[in-house]
Amino acid sequence: MFRFKRDKNKTFRPKKGFGAGTKLNDLHKYAKATLGSGNLREAVVLPEGEDVNEWLAVNTVDFFNQVNLLFSSVMEFCTDESCPVMNAGPKYEYMWADGKTVKKPIKVSAPLYVDYLLSWVQDVLDDDSIFPSRVDVPFPKNFTNVVKTIFKRLFRVYAHIYYNHFDRIVALGEEAHINTCFKHFYYFIDEFSLVSSRELAPLQELIDSLVSRDEAKLGDDDDATASTTTTS
Repeated sequence: MFRFKRDKNKTFRPKKGFGAGTKLNDLHKYAKATLGSGNLREAVVLPEGEDVNEWLAVNTVDFFNQVNLLFSSVMEFCTDESCPVMNAGPKYEYMWADGKTVKKPIKVSAPLYVDYLLSWVQDVLDDDSIFPSRVDVPFPKNFTNVVKTIFKRLFRVYAHIYYNHFDRIVALGEEAHINTCFKHFYYFIDEFSLVSSRELAPLQELIDSLVSRDEAKLGDDDDATASTTTTS
């Protein structure tokens, strides 16, 4: 896959897609269609009769593309000077290691961390032995663990954006958009237990707020439906 060169402290990856007519592309279309229902909690549920690994694979690619685009909207403000460490506020700092080229965790700036992260995820997604594109190629036994690592690291990008660049998001008028994207992301990782509560701690207050708003809205909708129901 073509890869953009890193321009100073700017990170971006081309959108990754699925082959036309493939099972994964069909699932991708289904996932997009279910988002239109307005109920993000239901949209992340495994479709009846579908393979869980294929569902995880499709959504992993979609969330990678989503995080990539979200970070691109703030990357001109996320520089080595403004963000010398990858963090989510003063209590949470992240160091980079991929287990292969970088085995011992190293401290890097936020834009470099995200650059390493997106490059690593893209390489994993492009590895047909991990994310097979053909139905006759099985998923590896450690597939779920790989997916968990990807989502754990993608969550850190959300955490960094919320703590360090949310003012820019508000200035761009993208507050509602990022909240919806993150809520969708959270519901998916919660549905399949992909990220530990310890990792989620930096944004737990936000998570509780977004979920409670959804629950309140669903409760209001149920009440409205009940009030218009008549019996014969």
